[in-house]
Amino acid sequence: MSDYKIWVDADACPNPIKEMLFRAAERKALPLVLVANQMIRIPPSPYISQIRVGAGFDVADQYIVDHVEPTHLVITADIPLAALIIEKGALALNPRGELYTVDNIKQKLTMRDFMEDLRGSGVHTGGPDTFSQADKQAFANSLDKWLVRV
Repeated sequence: MSDYKIWVDADACPNPIKEMLFRAAERKALPLVLVANQMIRIPPSPYISQIRVGAGFDVADQYIVDHVEPTHLVITADIPLAALIIEKGALALNPRGELYTVDNIKQKLTMRDFMEDLRGSGVHTGGPDTFSQADKQAFANSLDKWLVRV
């Protein structure tokens, strides 16, 4: 498993997802790296580490992009980051359990940009839905599928 690793865009990752990832890293003896511009509480483990990057726009994202390899999985809700991860041949998984793919990333980027344009013109678009138990279950299922493959 040494070629496999999970990266987490940790600043905005929900705590229940981090907890699932901590358990998976321990269970599978799999390296898990949380990248953030603030300190993240992690359990003591030889498999779990964190990288604290400097403040600034997309600094954590760039660190992940610079270090990710095709056998890695990246956990992120950041669609532009997911697009860069896919370009590098790695996998990107949303904390709600949706796998970003070559087939769906362009549509997601287009929708994200459209919504950003609407917000920029003063239209109130609302935020994302509340993180639910169904989201946690969908993430657990997607993570398990990846773990079985590795």
